[in-house]
Amino acid sequence: MQVSAHVRAVQVPDEHPMHPQFTNMYVVSGERSMVIDSGEAMDRYRWMLRGYLAATGTEVSLLAITHHHFDHTGNLQWANEQLHCPVALPAASLKLLKGKLPKDAAQLRIIEDGEVIDLGAGVRLWVLSTPGHTVDSVCYYLESEGVLFTGDTMLGGSTTTVSDLDAYLRSMRMLADLPGLQTICPGHGPVLQDARKRLLDVVAHREGRDRQILDALSDGEPLAAWDIMLRVYPGLDERLRRAATGNVVTHLKAMRARGELREVAGKPKKPNAAKQAKAAQKAKERAALIKAAEKAREDERKERLRAQAQPPDDQWLVPPKFARR
Repeated sequence: MQVSAHVRAVQVPDEHPMHPQFTNMYVVSGERSMVIDSGEAMDRYRWMLRGYLAATGTEVSLLAITHHHFDHTGNLQWANEQLHCPVALPAASLKLLKGKLPKDAAQLRIIEDGEVIDLGAGVRLWVLSTPGHTVDSVCYYLESEGVLFTGDTMLGGSTTTVSDLDAYLRSMRMLADLPGLQTICPGHGPVLQDARKRLLDVVAHREGRDRQILDALSDGEPLAAWDIMLRVYPGLDERLRRAATGNVVTHLKAMRARGELREVAGKPKKPNAAKQAKAAQKAKERAALIKAAEKAREDERKERLRAQAQPPDDQWLVPPKFARR
């Protein structure tokens, strides 16, 4: 999908309730090309990206990420090996992506707030630190075309999850003040126009959520975050309840810090070492099974390719032969 003169979107259909409609990767091209985010470690993301690059004749010189979450970084090692491009990421992502990055440190490029990534032909992307969704969230701004790449800081079809509300609101207000801003390219969902209004609408939505939480507590009865979520999000898709509760907790922490709420201490469960060990073993076995299945699939693919180079000896003891009359 063409977004602007130098920007194309690779939109991969996604049925996950937290990834409305699409999970997006973007290709930004000047004299050189950069891909923003690598998608989840699943074949369809790799096929879509490789197919798009092949169809457009694009060679990638850099792959940059917006934050460390697996649905945006799952193919970093694959992209580095198959597309022969280094990976750009903020320093805060390094520990969060331990074991998932190219092993050669020379293939990593650490980017900083305010840095410019120059792709030539006037295509220059500003790196903007935008913590809030995650501690390592960054956005990229192509000011010459008014295009902002937000990852999960701003979604196209729903609101995002937030880990630090005050930091998030500061990030959103900063983005809304960008000069010439027109278009938002989100990590999930459709591309958005009227960008400044969209960003400020999210700020207003978050401020309104504070008021809803206060209303939910208006009778004076202390409530747990889950129960507040049920009052604040009536009719919510059940698959989103944990995520919504996480957002409520984020608001509660900020409101408590501002002195708007008091907290009644809870009592955590004591960890059950036997259950934890059993769960860890089950997860290990499942991971081994998945790895074995992936290896079997790859071995089968290679075997089919090898067979194409060999005569059909599995069909004939002596194959028929032909000669001229």
